[in-house]
Amino acid sequence: MTEILSTAAPSSYRIRGATGEWEVIIGLEVHAQVTSRAKLFSGAATAFGAEPNSQVSLVDAAMPGMLPVPNGECIRQAVRTGMAIGARINKWSRFDRKNYFYADLPQGYQISQLYHPLVGEGAIEIALEGEAEPTKVIGVERIHVEQDAGKLMHDQHPTRSYVDLNRSGVALMEIVSKPDMRSPAQAGAYLRKLRAILRYVGSCDGNMEEGSMRADVNVSVRRPGGEFGTRTETKNVNSVRFVMAAIEHEAARQVETLENGGRIAQETRLFDPDSGTTRSMRSKEDAHDYRYFPDPDLLPLELADGFLDECRASLPELPDAKRARYEELGISAYAANVLTAEVEAARWFDTLLAAGAKPVAAANWTTSELFGALNRLGKGIEESPVAPSQAAELLALVADGTLSGSLAKQVFEVMLETGDAPGAIVAARGLKQTSDTAAIEAVIAEMLTKNPAQLAQYRGGKEALFGFFVGQTMKAMAGKANPAVVNDLLKKALGE
Repeated sequence: MTEILSTAAPSSYRIRGATGEWEVIIGLEVHAQVTSRAKLFSGAATAFGAEPNSQVSLVDAAMPGMLPVPNGECIRQAVRTGMAIGARINKWSRFDRKNYFYADLPQGYQISQLYHPLVGEGAIEIALEGEAEPTKVIGVERIHVEQDAGKLMHDQHPTRSYVDLNRSGVALMEIVSKPDMRSPAQAGAYLRKLRAILRYVGSCDGNMEEGSMRADVNVSVRRPGGEFGTRTETKNVNSVRFVMAAIEHEAARQVETLENGGRIAQETRLFDPDSGTTRSMRSKEDAHDYRYFPDPDLLPLELADGFLDECRASLPELPDAKRARYEELGISAYAANVLTAEVEAARWFDTLLAAGAKPVAAANWTTSELFGALNRLGKGIEESPVAPSQAAELLALVADGTLSGSLAKQVFEVMLETGDAPGAIVAARGLKQTSDTAAIEAVIAEMLTKNPAQLAQYRGGKEALFGFFVGQTMKAMAGKANPAVVNDLLKKALGE
């Protein structure tokens, strides 16, 4: 029987078997579909959800005499991705043929890069909650460009399988990490950070549910600090949650196998999301089994300095730099992390700041009020009924005293329902905050008269009732009284 010793602290994740503790070694090979309207070596479309075999060129179908021509946009996007993770860009790279037979691979080989990839070593820094060291750097070994295979469809007929070649030839970046991760939580953090970078750069949409980003999960176990064990590769896992679950199950399975005197087979496995388990698919091949050799139909890629300069100049502000800028504005580290986790949220917030909103108040409101409302409505920020300019106007009405916090919440709810501007809502519904001392004093006097028991208790030393009096006053004025004025006048009325 195996037991997980810790999941709360990612770096201390251990599995305990009958003979002691085991450490988990994890590497990820992420296949990210390049953002491009055309495929890697043909002009066929890449739109998701098209009718089967409706986006297939003669090149994709491997018709005799058809020659591949590299799509420059796919190369540009891969280079920009490498630059975003601080990787070495190889000015000279080459395409290879990876030879194997499968029904969804018309050519009988995949055009990929093994010996001379487009992008060399880089790194991605991840944040770890509850750790003595709050960050960890995960090495990236390489990024190479390759073409995707087609798709087998097994659910169309009881005895037949069909082949859809729409994905055949679609450009992929294979982003290969080093075996630097030591827990499912670290792998999850790495995937989320990589997906954020890809979305910021615009080189991949990161939609794992559509298959445009998926991970092959390499797992092995060893005694802490010992030599690496035999690894397995769980193929095509399509969500962060499933990647973490696959690691947890596969690591526990390997420990149990070793504890029982067995050996770990070097193999390819599949993850079953329904059971949360992995199962054997086939033995794992080595590179020589694929008989790699340079593709004779494609010249090597040679990148000019001007092209590299253009790629570098086109990069946006990336998540780490944006988070640091937000913190320099006084925004808390927590709020900065939340605001930069997804590029859509960061863009929305930047527009809010550009509209004149004060950074700290804007960050607090966005991460609490706006995100809470969107979560309740089941919407993403790109679907927000409230525009950044409207949010800036709402925050300005709070800052200048026109609205109290409670009134601002009321106005915001109306904005969500109608899409109207806050100023128009305030005018139409008479929600403006009042600091009229005479009106507030009259309400306080009436409120104290109606609550003689509480007044006696307060004057007898039960000072906590002050909050009760404030609440009753605000209730009587429908939340329109200025809270600071209420506090001052209430203290005066109570003789303080």
